[in-house]
Amino acid sequence: MGANYVARQLDYHMTGGWGQGDRAASEHFRPIETFRDRFAAIVGDVAAMGFRAMDVWTGHISPQWVTGEHLALAREVLDEYGVVVPSLGGWFGSTREEFAATCRIAEALDCPVLGGSTSLLGKDRDHLLTVLSSAGLRLGVENHPERSPQELLARLGEPHPLIGVTVDTGWFGTQGYDAASALVELADVLFYVHLKDVLAVGEPHVTCRWGAGVVPMERCVRTLLESGYEGAFCIEHEPEDHDPTEDVLASKALLESWLRAP
Repeated sequence: MGANYVARQLDYHMTGGWGQGDRAASEHFRPIETFRDRFAAIVGDVAAMGFRAMDVWTGHISPQWVTGEHLALAREVLDEYGVVVPSLGGWFGSTREEFAATCRIAEALDCPVLGGSTSLLGKDRDHLLTVLSSAGLRLGVENHPERSPQELLARLGEPHPLIGVTVDTGWFGTQGYDAASALVELADVLFYVHLKDVLAVGEPHVTCRWGAGVVPMERCVRTLLESGYEGAFCIEHEPEDHDPTEDVLASKALLESWLRAP
């Protein structure tokens, strides 16, 4: 998950919350003159950890400023490192223009799922569906404030094959809801999953390496396997005060062991 590096441009001293890191990343990646090298630094680090897939985060390629040149360079970098993009993560805008730009990013990166949120789902649903259909994309709405699968399903509105969910196991952990049970309840509309552990139920939402928190990570993975889930397994962990690399590698080792187990 590219957003694991939300605090990177702040030298892992993110005292102003998620918005501070998002703004710092966006400002860092926006200049076209330096974009290729800066994006390659992120993708190169991900590839060096042994991953061959990475969620691209809108803090690194934003629909607010993306150009065709940004996309051509990003495609070049991903191909160079042999990294594919199973999902675009983040905020997809509150206007038709921002959402259209988001879809252009996904199309250029051969990314099939938008795993995040947009206010157009509630206020301009018909247009959103038209754009998704035209682009060949699906929107997996991510849970943040929702306290249960039922609340998340209510947010989707009328059932539609292009609208489903991206389950963030960590946010269900913060809400005190069993994330593995949520995966079972949402299996029919599950497009993607952000596998995240958190230190404790309730605010603040502090992520951690798998096994150090309250989310039943192994049971979540086994639930996905048993349910026939065919998407990618995204390891998400966005510390504000340290580089996530060692934690992500530890979580990756656990995931690989569980995937090998009978």
